[in-house]
Amino acid sequence: MTVERHVRVYQAPGGTYEAMAVYDPAAGEQPGLLFFPNFMGTKEWDFAKAELVAALGFKVLVVDFYGQGKRGTDMESASKLLQELTADRSLMRDQLLAHHAELFKLPGAKPGRVAAVGFCAGGKCVLDLARAGADVAGVVNHGVYDAPEFANAPMNAKLLVCHGWNDPLCPPDATVALATELTEAGADWQLIAYGDTGHGFTAESNPLNPEKTFGFQPATNRRSWQAMVNFFEESF
Repeated sequence: MTVERHVRVYQAPGGTYEAMAVYDPAAGEQPGLLFFPNFMGTKEWDFAKAELVAALGFKVLVVDFYGQGKRGTDMESASKLLQELTADRSLMRDQLLAHHAELFKLPGAKPGRVAAVGFCAGGKCVLDLARAGADVAGVVNHGVYDAPEFANAPMNAKLLVCHGWNDPLCPPDATVALATELTEAGADWQLIAYGDTGHGFTAESNPLNPEKTFGFQPATNRRSWQAMVNFFEESF
């Protein structure tokens, strides 16, 4: 398998977006997968991780949810971009659906067979995609659960939530609220909580802090990846 990267520039609500398509052009028809980065926006880490996901048998689109030329360079700039993105969750929903539509333009992306994976802010995105009733078979969330103001459509997606128990952005009340929301929606969901794990547990460049509330956790990274692989095997 030879995975290639192809830049894709397209129009969607809010302006121009520059995503990265990652796939094996010789593989023929495969399920599509939307890959949503953390709050810094798209970067090399996402593209490299997308290559690993593509090797599982997907046509991957690494989503640029901020817009062309808009990337976080530090905590302050990324926080400002995230606030702008999430200020209107209904508009954000429309943007997510446009990214979903763009996925089907990849050569060999199989209609009706779509997954979505999100980290940090991207986790919020994949949940909102499911809440919007998008044609997505399986969604994998890594953190950030708060519900939008728009009314949920019927959820078609199965959901896997990989939860760091020490994550200050997802305290127990937020986690229970998500479980309640998904249960009331009649969704097919599962949640795996990992101890000694905080926010950003998949990011190798972020050392785990002493409180274990933020940073890379090798064991959790390995376990959550395997959980995702198992989830995809079941869903696809």
